[in-house]
Amino acid sequence: MGKSGLKMKQLPFMAVVCTVVMLFVVYRTIKYQYYQEEIDKEWSIRGEEAYSETSGKLKGLPRGIIQTTSDFQLRPLWSSSGSKSKVSVYSNCSLLALPVGIKQKRNVDSMVQKFLSANFTIILFHYDANVNGWWDLSWSSKAIHIAAQNQTKWWFAKRFLHPDIVSVYDYIFLWDEDLGVENFSPSRYIEIVKEEGLEISQPALHPNSTEIHHRITVRARTKKVHRRVYELRGSTRCSDASKGPPCTGFVEGMAPVFSRSAWYCTWHLIQNDLVHGWGVDMKLGYCAQGDRTQNVGVVDSEYVFHKGIPTLGGSSHVTDKASSRKKTTARRDSAAFDPRIEIRRQSTWELRVFKERWKQAIAEDGSWVDPFKSDQRTR
Repeated sequence: MGKSGLKMKQLPFMAVVCTVVMLFVVYRTIKYQYYQEEIDKEWSIRGEEAYSETSGKLKGLPRGIIQTTSDFQLRPLWSSSGSKSKVSVYSNCSLLALPVGIKQKRNVDSMVQKFLSANFTIILFHYDANVNGWWDLSWSSKAIHIAAQNQTKWWFAKRFLHPDIVSVYDYIFLWDEDLGVENFSPSRYIEIVKEEGLEISQPALHPNSTEIHHRITVRARTKKVHRRVYELRGSTRCSDASKGPPCTGFVEGMAPVFSRSAWYCTWHLIQNDLVHGWGVDMKLGYCAQGDRTQNVGVVDSEYVFHKGIPTLGGSSHVTDKASSRKKTTARRDSAAFDPRIEIRRQSTWELRVFKERWKQAIAEDGSWVDPFKSDQRTR
């Protein structure tokens, strides 16, 4: 009787606990939905204001003549058949944008060959301004070439990959030039990304890659895709309780892939003057169009090898002895100035500035609600 009576007394208590938990869950759900509605309402108002302002500037044109999108398709100056050029219809087309230097020509050629067969538009950002050195490649005339001396891929992307221009593409691959693609298929990769619902992704890195900065990017041999990593050693601890980057909801800057919607958001996130892009990868989850722990992931079955070759402001392997001696003499003459060191200093400074801008933007936008604020408290 004693034990039975004790159990009877515990039942009302357990019922109260369950009720409280359920009410808390309902409260958090309603609160989140309210915040989302407020955010959607705010952006709807901003969008209407922007449309009103834009339409005012276009009032001199008849509405039907306005073209809302563009693309990178090359248009012929004349038609060999004598017929009028047909309007292209984009279907399952994606974009590969690469910052390139002539020293990495062989590797870039291997990369582009793979992507061309998968219905990709190719755009090359020539940071060494050497465009003529690429014309001997069979595909070069089909690619878009943009040259600007000593500029980063983020500088190029901000200026030449505006969302209105790339909106016809399903996915935007903004990759570095030093990636080995022997084990990578662009078409299979896109199939996986679509199946998994990934808005932002990257191929996994081969474990023997020259440079690996975050464990989450390393290939898991037994998986098709992974969205988080577990790490119990070092300064970064990652467990099931981890809700944000670099444990989950994270891809690195060397090989990101964006859906059309994710790129629209990411383009606005990229700063006009902070050209190295440090810090942007930690905030990409805000452009994941929802839950970053689900919509951001690393594809394991299609992986690349990161060679980690310093290019912009650096040099690649030199095989010619005369060139090697010449570079050694030049280094002695300019021992006080090392471009790579200066670039790292600039990148570190830009990271600090980016973090401060993020904090300031939050402070100034009273209507913005951080969708991951609770995640940050639990980390």
